[in-house]
Amino acid sequence: MSNLFPGPARQETTGRYLVLLTGEERNASLEAIANATGVRTFAHSADFGGGAPPLSQFSSDESLVLDELGVAVVSLDPQQVRSLMAIANQPQTHIIVEPERVVYAIQDPQKPPFLPTYLEPNSATDSITVSVEYLKGYRDAIDSLIHKLAPADANPDLVDGMSGSAFANTSVTWGLQATKANISRYSGLGIKVAVLDTGFDINHPDFVGRTVVGKSFIEGEEVNDGNGHGTHCIGTACGSLAPATLPRYGVAYNAEIYAGKVLSNEGSGGDGSILAGIDWAIANGCQVISMSLGSLALPGQPYSQIYEQVGRRSLDRGSLIIAAAGNDSWRQFGIIVPVSHPANCPSIMAVGALDSSLRIARFSNGGIKIGTGQIDLAAPGVDVYSSWPLPTRYQTISGTSMATPHVAGIAALYAEATGARSNTLWTQLIQNAQRLSLPSRDVGSGLAQAI
Repeated sequence: MSNLFPGPARQETTGRYLVLLTGEERNASLEAIANATGVRTFAHSADFGGGAPPLSQFSSDESLVLDELGVAVVSLDPQQVRSLMAIANQPQTHIIVEPERVVYAIQDPQKPPFLPTYLEPNSATDSITVSVEYLKGYRDAIDSLIHKLAPADANPDLVDGMSGSAFANTSVTWGLQATKANISRYSGLGIKVAVLDTGFDINHPDFVGRTVVGKSFIEGEEVNDGNGHGTHCIGTACGSLAPATLPRYGVAYNAEIYAGKVLSNEGSGGDGSILAGIDWAIANGCQVISMSLGSLALPGQPYSQIYEQVGRRSLDRGSLIIAAAGNDSWRQFGIIVPVSHPANCPSIMAVGALDSSLRIARFSNGGIKIGTGQIDLAAPGVDVYSSWPLPTRYQTISGTSMATPHVAGIAALYAEATGARSNTLWTQLIQNAQRLSLPSRDVGSGLAQAI
């Protein structure tokens, strides 16, 4: 279907490829790649200090092996791709090949006020079948119309339809109250939390004296956050017990922070940078990895086999990956969009968003079809207050991006309190969630609760 409301087109792939190497047969897999493509020189992440390749590695044509994950990132011409694909499914080869996607920070959602009748969902599937680019363009056009037509003094709560908060304690955010993080006696002490995002404002005054390890995986950009999204997520997961200005907004205020800049200041990055960030976090012993990023998944589209193996291998190494479900749904019109990549992988915990009345956020994606991505937990994701790069210092925004670090911080509390790691930590989060009178496709096991 043609795009009647053209919006800015998003790049979907980079032209590079991801190749999964079988654990016991990695050398044989690399040899198979070499024989098929002629690529015989690989840089290895394990050869660099702290498991982090230099920034130049991510813009070069040299192939890179992420040793903790067993994934190679390679640049190939069309003939090499055909040759590699020809052998990928042979039993003796043991490799999986996928194009490298462009992944985006899951930003503050757009909310159109109406849809034409031909975009109404199919009641039998609760899914949409129109062109994704059409929906993106329509969303952008309507959002622009809202800003042009809404009076300057309009009440944003009336425009957005947000409900007032039921949480009365103004010294802590409603999200900390809803998850009971504000009354936990644990703080994430001794736990390493990696937040892979747009980086972190290393000069933010609320984090003075904290253990913060930063690493950029974006060529030409340092770890310092020129976007704001990463600083906001880090603040929710690991912000101060006593910030300079109330309310308190951070969950695991004593956790060690690993800030991986895997998305640019514009909010995008390739799978290779994100996987390199995961590889780095595992190499540094991070028990919790938080990723408020993703790319749109179509109804019925299978999850990435490579990311699923990465999720499994991360769990085997003691690291739990928690990811945002995505903000593409228009629930006020009955449209629920599938869980985004890579949160749709079974071995990556997917987090949906709730508002302060503990209703599912209107933008939050859902598990609309078995086998293509399910929601595991829900957390506060509407009107979430947290840290922001200077000089702004603080900001209130919404999204499953904001829900995800709530769960990551809570995971750090459980890891400290019980010593649980990977699958056991996952189970504790699920078992202790507050059950809600909402479909599991939307909230999974319920609202995440601190210990």
